[in-house]
Amino acid sequence: QVQLVESGGGLVQAGGSLRLSCAASGRTFRSSAMGWFRQAPGKEREFVAAITWIGGRTYYAEAAKGRFTISRDNAKNTVYLQMNSLKTEDTAVYYCAKYASAVVDPGTIDYWGQGTQVTVSS
Repeated sequence: QVQLVESGGGLVQAGGSLRLSCAASGRTFRSSAMGWFRQAPGKEREFVAAITWIGGRTYYAEAAKGRFTISRDNAKNTVYLQMNSLKTEDTAVYYCAKYASAVVDPGTIDYWGQGTQVTVSS
């Protein structure tokens, strides 16, 4: 069993920064790709960023490129999402996700966190 617990969300003004953390329990974290998704009110959940287990290769949605950075600390079983230059349209619940394998394979997420709210004010 794997548990993912997000933290670091909150209220920030446009142009500000936040760093989200996702603490994972369970040995399988160390062989799994990890990702961040978000869901805004009235919208579907969407991909934000992901990182592989091998080599730490990263992937970003267009909306996140150049502003967000995903990273992981395997010693701490934690994945991070550094968000800079935040915009009001970044307001959403952000979810941590674990992929079933070491690579980022869409559709193979086997665990989700409970989510953390990010609100960006103008």
